Amino acid sequence: MKILYLTTVLPSGKKTGGEIASQCFINALKYSGHEVFVVGYQRPNDINSENSHEIVVEQRYIETEKSKYHPFLWMALSLGQQLPYSAAKYYSQKYLTKIKDILQVNDYDIIIIDHAQLGWLLPLLGQKSQIIFIAHNVEHQLYETQLKAAKKYVSKYIYKREARLIKRMEDNLAASSKQVWTLTSDDSNYFYTQNKSSKVFHLPSSWTIPSKNSATKNCDIGIIGSWTWKANKSGLEWFFQAVYPHLPTNISIHVAGSGAKWLIERYPNVKYCGFVTDAQAFMGLAKVIAIPSVSGGGIQIKTLDAIASGSPIVATNVAMRGISTYPSAIKIADDPKSFARSLMQLLAFKKAEQEKLLDNRLTWSVLRREHFYDSVKSTIISM
Repeated sequence: MKILYLTTVLPSGKKTGGEIASQCFINALKYSGHEVFVVGYQRPNDINSENSHEIVVEQRYIETEKSKYHPFLWMALSLGQQLPYSAAKYYSQKYLTKIKDILQVNDYDIIIIDHAQLGWLLPLLGQKSQIIFIAHNVEHQLYETQLKAAKKYVSKYIYKREARLIKRMEDNLAASSKQVWTLTSDDSNYFYTQNKSSKVFHLPSSWTIPSKNSATKNCDIGIIGSWTWKANKSGLEWFFQAVYPHLPTNISIHVAGSGAKWLIERYPNVKYCGFVTDAQAFMGLAKVIAIPSVSGGGIQIKTLDAIASGSPIVATNVAMRGISTYPSAIKIADDPKSFARSLMQLLAFKKAEQEKLLDNRLTWSVLRREHFYDSVKSTIISM
């Protein structure tokens, strides 16, 4: 089949969890023999792709904190067009024109809208093709959670407005699509009320399992994430406020990811590594990975990647969302004392057990990837 895949940012660079998830779907579709054309933005200074199946709308700022004055323009556009702010970031006449031009000269068997924030493209698509909506989260629920936590009037107004508008957009997308593809059972259950063809897909990790002769561990506990995102930051703060006091001070903790400079020299046994170019290498150097997520939606890509790293893991239930079956040496704990105790138990892992763990993780990852590819293939065939 000929498939047009409409997304926010071209995901082949896999710079964020969302992009990794999108690329997983694209890879699975290609693996099944379909011709997939991907349309999206590039970040400023991104190298132009030589892939003829990637169509660049334009270069555009994506992350709010790196976007200079653009957030003010997005807010004005959001108010003027009655769009959610998170959708206004991606709205442009260039994108609309690009899709009109593409559809004038090409026919597609399936058009995929990847992310609820592109719901404003729906009126252009008409009835020519079957539409699939890929929902990475139930977006309005994320904003409702932030609304509950907000204390200032302005923040409450912004989150309430965002939740209302993005709900309208994602519900309309779900109701108008042939199918809705989700990443967790909870998300699928929500969209089932809008579309009975709501399906859940179990994403695989994009990593390969490291060899048994991998590098020597250089820290006891490793934590990695993008701490500029509020949900991730809340989890890191919870770890240091609630879990850290229950850990001995003679263990080493390394934290990687941008946005946590407040950790520098704050704790004697904690090293802040900042952004790391190789997340898998960082995880592989830790004796145990901690994933202290306390909020968020959809599946957490870094949990899948932590499993693929081969290291033992302690995670909260939130961090394990969308992963109902998992290999050994993964402990789940939501209570701070239990979380700390689980970390110490896994730190006692012996080298022989570590090698068995790598075999266990490899089997799990291979089976999960095969199941994901088979699920995508069979779902497309059924349309």
